Amino acid sequence: MTAYFIPNRIRPTGEQLDLQTATQPVVLGEANAGAAKTTTLALRIAESIARKVDPARILALAFTPEARDVLRQRLQDIGVPWETVAQVDILTIEELAMRSLAQLEGGEVKLTLQPRRLKAHVWSAIDTVAERYVGRYDTLDLRKSDIAVSAFLDALLRLKAGMKLASDYYGEDDPVEAAELAGVPLTDWLVAQAYESARLDGEERAVFRTAFDPTYDLARSLQRSPDCAGVFPRYRVVVCDELHDMNEASFLIVEALIRATGAFFTGVGDKHQVIHDQLGASHAFLDFRFKQAFPALRAYPLTTTYRHGPHLTMAIAQLMDNNASSGVAEHTEIRQLHYDGAADCARQVVAAIKQWKDDKYRLEDCAVLMRDRHQSVAIENALIGANIAYRTPVMKGYMQREEILFLRGVLAIALADFQAVKSYEVRTAIVEALAVFSGMEAADGFEKVKYDLAKEPQLLVGFFQGHLGGDALAGSGTAFADVMRYLLAVPADSPAGDVLREVAARMDLAAVAKRVYVNPHEASVVTRSVQGFIDTAGESGLGLAAFWQKINAAEVFATRKRDKNFVFLDIVADVKGKEFGHVIMPWLEQGEFPDPAMPPKTERNLFYVGVSRTRQRLTLISPAQPERRSVYLRQMQIAAVAPKADHALRQIEDTAVVDGVQRTYLTARYEDREEVRQLGAQYDPVRKKWFIQSGQDTAPFRRWLN
Repeated sequence: MTAYFIPNRIRPTGEQLDLQTATQPVVLGEANAGAAKTTTLALRIAESIARKVDPARILALAFTPEARDVLRQRLQDIGVPWETVAQVDILTIEELAMRSLAQLEGGEVKLTLQPRRLKAHVWSAIDTVAERYVGRYDTLDLRKSDIAVSAFLDALLRLKAGMKLASDYYGEDDPVEAAELAGVPLTDWLVAQAYESARLDGEERAVFRTAFDPTYDLARSLQRSPDCAGVFPRYRVVVCDELHDMNEASFLIVEALIRATGAFFTGVGDKHQVIHDQLGASHAFLDFRFKQAFPALRAYPLTTTYRHGPHLTMAIAQLMDNNASSGVAEHTEIRQLHYDGAADCARQVVAAIKQWKDDKYRLEDCAVLMRDRHQSVAIENALIGANIAYRTPVMKGYMQREEILFLRGVLAIALADFQAVKSYEVRTAIVEALAVFSGMEAADGFEKVKYDLAKEPQLLVGFFQGHLGGDALAGSGTAFADVMRYLLAVPADSPAGDVLREVAARMDLAAVAKRVYVNPHEASVVTRSVQGFIDTAGESGLGLAAFWQKINAAEVFATRKRDKNFVFLDIVADVKGKEFGHVIMPWLEQGEFPDPAMPPKTERNLFYVGVSRTRQRLTLISPAQPERRSVYLRQMQIAAVAPKADHALRQIEDTAVVDGVQRTYLTARYEDREEVRQLGAQYDPVRKKWFIQSGQDTAPFRRWLN
């Protein structure tokens, strides 16, 4: 079908045009990474406007504020005036839920986002469970530390995303069975039930809400009372980006929206980018849930990527066994480096960054992407040593993580020098970590003590002495008491690596991590992070006092705010939807990436997300021993596809045509409309301008040309 809308600066592919002009009521775009999903949705919206759909009756949905803003920008990029874009409803699903709940409930929906207030609600739920169930179940773990609260909130989010809290589905008679069916520990299930009972009053109205609660509450209302869908405006067109992030709660909302409004729906996603399965995301929505709900659905492929050239595209196609192709007439470099040990891997990262800078590229267009956060310890130290600034947008830098905060607290006790930590917030976090890892859970009154110690750091040693059996610590047989006795006797010039290694052994920190972090994968990451920090101390060759000074100075460097001349450092899972000029992926070895403890399909998808973030250069860093290298490197067949990629690149270069101006827009005013129409001009209802086609004689229109 002929398109009514012709975009600026781009020439849509046949696949994009098919989706842009599709006439089926429900349409899905099944895309590859970099296949211009968001741009294609923008074309779909612009086409609807060109076909006389009121912009105010168009809804565009995304899952994150960043994706929402990108979609708004893409509409302007392809030539839709900002005045028209402003009329389109462009919302996250959470924002749609908040707006809908406000109408259903007759008042503004407000969110409680402050961690301290949420913590109080969780503590109250824990107390309720303790009153009701302690003595009935021996497996309850009712800790109140910040780490435990954070872990519970993560579990609650998973339950809500998957709509797994409904008691009418799981039953109330056997909480053990219900927790097993929901896939969470019994403690989390019981605390979640108590928490939700307090959050919702007897009339099923929320007393308070935090992030994702609006989405969950609206989905829950629609599930129980389908008539609630009458709250949705009468949209004629609805589009939704990044369907691979969809979970059960958001699907229920989108399905109800389509049915209630009768709107034409278009959604796009990449089933290979499903990496948030712990939060309910699943390829099932793209594969069959939409098709089950809407049997007349039509799926269109979006296989051509515009992010990187054929060499990387074909290697990714081998990895993922898909039919991706490239529309980029550039050779995206794939460089492979090899290392012997952690320090060498970090040095290779620094070398790759320096080469990027020497090649006259911006540092802030370079990203180091890792499988897990424990891998950053050696890399952060190497970056600091090379005076290369970095940002960790989502992931915490290693010196702010709980397990390293505990070891920093150990050093502060050994040296009686807590004052050296300049940040009040960091001192507070160190006290919390010491209490959690030592087994002194956050009992009543500890919150105030924690802040008091942060304000008066000289009291730290005395506090922990007092709570472990007096000044001599003679009355306590706990592992941490043993560590305290050791620390108070160790000389300040003792080798830092030896001291920390001894502390880890006496504490059995691997076992402590399993106690503190219920999730086995998280406990494993923490254990490896601790080992990385101990290795750093040992490799430094410094005594306790000198190492203490070094890491505090390093923290100042790492946390300094910078607007330019920095690289990004993050884990792959946190950069989906982003792209960079240069992506560096270290630690590509068996046992690290893929992680054998995680589902193979999720691991492969994660690697795919990582390598597909780059535009110009991809640097893959793996062990020097071939047998230790990640299986994904072999599956990409980088060398084998190179000749075919060379040929494809030449074809793209040979057939590339500079995008000529298909339309010449005129400056004709409203009062000129009849004259220009009679001369053969046509009207573009999206841009609200008159135009002539390429090849049309321009002479009659000279006075309306720029």
